[in-house]
Amino acid sequence: MAADTTPTPPHSSRFRLPISRLLRPRGRCCGLSPGGGCSAAVQQRELGALLQAEDRLRYYLNPQYRGLFQHLGRLEGGLRFLVELRGDLVEGLATKAVDGPHVKEMSGVLKSMLSEWFSTGFLNLERVTWQSPCEVLQKISDSEAVHPVRNWVDMKRRVGSYRRCYFFSHCAIPGEPLIVLHVALTSDISSSIQAIVKEVPPLETEDTDKITTAVFYSISLTQQGLQGVELGTYLIKRVVKELQKELPQIKAFSTLSPIPGFTKWVVGLLSSQTKELERNGLFTESEWQEISEITGDSTTETLKKLLNNNEWVRSEKLVKVLHSPFMRLCAWYLYGEKHRGYALNPVANFHLQNGSVMWRINWMADTSPRGIAASCGMMVNYRYFLEDTASNSAVYLGTKQIKASEQVLSLVSQFQQNSKL
Repeated sequence: MAADTTPTPPHSSRFRLPISRLLRPRGRCCGLSPGGGCSAAVQQRELGALLQAEDRLRYYLNPQYRGLFQHLGRLEGGLRFLVELRGDLVEGLATKAVDGPHVKEMSGVLKSMLSEWFSTGFLNLERVTWQSPCEVLQKISDSEAVHPVRNWVDMKRRVGSYRRCYFFSHCAIPGEPLIVLHVALTSDISSSIQAIVKEVPPLETEDTDKITTAVFYSISLTQQGLQGVELGTYLIKRVVKELQKELPQIKAFSTLSPIPGFTKWVVGLLSSQTKELERNGLFTESEWQEISEITGDSTTETLKKLLNNNEWVRSEKLVKVLHSPFMRLCAWYLYGEKHRGYALNPVANFHLQNGSVMWRINWMADTSPRGIAASCGMMVNYRYFLEDTASNSAVYLGTKQIKASEQVLSLVSQFQQNSKL
């Protein structure tokens, strides 16, 4: 008898076994196990009826406007309209201009739909240079939320030598920046933003031999309607691959990140301390004695006022005495303060979810008024060890354990020893 040479179809029995195993738990969880006394035909009918009921329930639970949004998304200009609509909803909810569960539901439905429409397969990575269209440069300048662009000279430097700027656009909205990432190409991990965005004439040529490090110093969403849609993680990963192709000698990838909310957190701790205490629980006795002598106040009121109006940086003595306690307070704020088990600080949580290491806390790294007001001038490096990002991310998401350097852990230990909260 001749051998059967008919090609095995792609859905032959050798492919069906894993599928049947995958579907079998569904029957058991519905109470339709083989030992239940029902015939196979009865089980199939009951399971079919259950799935049909689930399908009908899913249909009726979907709001009617979802179908309208799907239709609009297929029209020319419709996707842009839906992004702007979600932006209006987000802003309205934030300002209390609109409120109610129906508005929150609509915003959530739009967020879910936009997350599907703006998945990586529909996104294009584009590099910005000084030769890019003026509208793109203007849009990026206007949307810079971390370190505002001062003028066109500043903008030219940020897209010039030893700098890279990339953004994601969508195939349905070509050329429109959705999220922007700025990168500095350096010889080491930067500890100060002033060195990156300072006003100096842009260099004409790059010496690639001097470039060993890529520092991500700003990532900004240009569309409020895409808030909560995961774009930043994908953008960083794509840019890393792009830089590896262009500059394979780069060995270190790191951020220089702001610490929003730190000043507010410190002032809150000072306010919560008992005013009758001779010293505050955040400082050692010697530290508080020096602070009191400088401020002329044995209570925390003057220090709080100086922190709130940024005047404390005008006193070299106060800056010096606050250095050590603020470094350990910042380490604890980033490492120890949690929300549902994860890092309280949103920037920290973002980079830790991506698999980075909390690498180094930098004193007086951002001396701009915004930097002083938000984080007492401090910034932090999150370092990406590419071979470890996947495992670090899994550990953080699974066990909520933060991977940190010796510097950060040492400062956390100092906080636990010296602060009484």
